[in-house]
Amino acid sequence: MSLIFLNVVPLFVLILTGWLIVRFRYLPETVGQALGDFVFRVAVPVLLFRTIAEADFSDGSPWRLWAAYFFGVFVTWTLGNLIATLGFGRDARIGVLAGVSSAFANTVFIGLPLVSRVVGEHGIVAVSILLSVHLPVMMIAGTILMERADRKVTGASPRPIVAILADIARNLVKNPLVIGLLCGAIVQQLGLGMPVPLKSVVDQLAGMAAPAALISIGMALDRYGIRGNIGLSAATSLLKLAVFPAVVLVACRMLGIDAAWTQALVLTAAVPTGVNAWLIANHFNVGHGLASSTITLTTAFGVVSVSAWAYFLL
Repeated sequence: MSLIFLNVVPLFVLILTGWLIVRFRYLPETVGQALGDFVFRVAVPVLLFRTIAEADFSDGSPWRLWAAYFFGVFVTWTLGNLIATLGFGRDARIGVLAGVSSAFANTVFIGLPLVSRVVGEHGIVAVSILLSVHLPVMMIAGTILMERADRKVTGASPRPIVAILADIARNLVKNPLVIGLLCGAIVQQLGLGMPVPLKSVVDQLAGMAAPAALISIGMALDRYGIRGNIGLSAATSLLKLAVFPAVVLVACRMLGIDAAWTQALVLTAAVPTGVNAWLIANHFNVGHGLASSTITLTTAFGVVSVSAWAYFLL
């Protein structure tokens, strides 16, 4: 247990460090935003490029991996929606946001560093395969369901589904993560190697991804805090940290996914809620308190729950 704890705790200490830097005004929050941009636009895309370019995909099927993870997303999202609408009497928009907050893991800023440290390179391959479809699937589902819920609550005129998908597609084409994955896949399929000087630069940039990502997410936490109905936020946090990884684990076992990929998927499902929940709340101007509280609570308690999952899996 001590080894697992020592592998997980440093990740959350880096998050805490970022939070303290902003909280005590040692550096302004704008520095954290710039660092987060660097991670999202440079460091993580380079890490994904290197991982896919050098990966061996002969050991497992991406379809089973995607099926196991998104089955967990479906179950957890549905439970979050039902708890918000039936259990707490909230409207359909909050129901969708509760589902997003329960099932949208912080795969890039926390999931990748965690899997890299606990599982290793084989686990990073699994997360990279997941990331190739994770953002498109989650953003398409979240946007379409929220548009539908918003029409139901406000009576607004519906937007054509083609227009919604076109907006999402335009954003994805420009997304640095998608570009990094696609470039890595091209290099991998063509069997191209990198010259030693280029490989050295790529390795150094990729190595910066994990610590920079964790510090940047910590620096962003001061923006969120705990607001609104703590009961519903606690419920979505429990779904995120306990139910979601449990369902993914069961699905992985049923589909016969190998141990390393199972560990990677379950740990990814177990990480705190991603900032995408806040972005969706901000875009539709609803549920800011629920999104921010779930992000904060899952990050605060994640060190214990993630350590427990790592201990159970390993």
